[in-house]
Amino acid sequence: MINIRRSDERGKANYGWLDTNYTFSFSDYYDPRFMGFRDLRVINEDIIEPAQGFPEHGHRDMEIVTYMISGELSHRDSMGNGEMIRPNEVQRMTAGTGILHSEYSSPTDKTHLLQIWILPEKRNLTPSYEQKIFAPEDKQGKLRLVASRGGDDGSVTINQDVSIYASILKSGNEILHNLADVRHAWIQLISGSVEVNGKTLDAGDGVAISEETALKIKSREDKTEFLLFDLK
Repeated sequence: MINIRRSDERGKANYGWLDTNYTFSFSDYYDPRFMGFRDLRVINEDIIEPAQGFPEHGHRDMEIVTYMISGELSHRDSMGNGEMIRPNEVQRMTAGTGILHSEYSSPTDKTHLLQIWILPEKRNLTPSYEQKIFAPEDKQGKLRLVASRGGDDGSVTINQDVSIYASILKSGNEILHNLADVRHAWIQLISGSVEVNGKTLDAGDGVAISEETALKIKSREDKTEFLLFDLK
């Protein structure tokens, strides 16, 4: 079963400094049909104007993953972390019992990113932070594990039974991902165009996948980039 969430059907908000698209209900956007998928709760595609961002604010009991597309993001938090996040980097923050943080874009360029929230396997975890780079060549023509429950293959660690893969494909490239019994998947297309088991996705589209044993993903354009979530 494959259900497509088209880009132009997502929730949208433009605050001048922030242009964002909500795959699932978030902030002032609410649609009871789209409250998340399995343990995946938020996928926001954010474009932030230069020298703008999110002042200090708090979260708790959430696994927060940032996937950078372009620009850069300056991160500060109440654990004492101060990092710059750049393209091809993945940030994971376990909010757990509570964390305060702020994030601001490049002083000179727009910043483009995916903000992802995943429900943790348990509440009141100790807050923690992790950031790693995954070079484009490591994602080219294959699925590169960038986040997982066990931090496998050099990925960042998520406190949930979820694996996140990133991929960059040239036109005509084809890859296969097998889904174990009672596993589900979500694919979020960042750029380009793909066919997933014969269904076409374009930039910004997402797709919820259940009751499938294998995913055949074929690129229809060069510089196609996407994330694949393998979920319980």
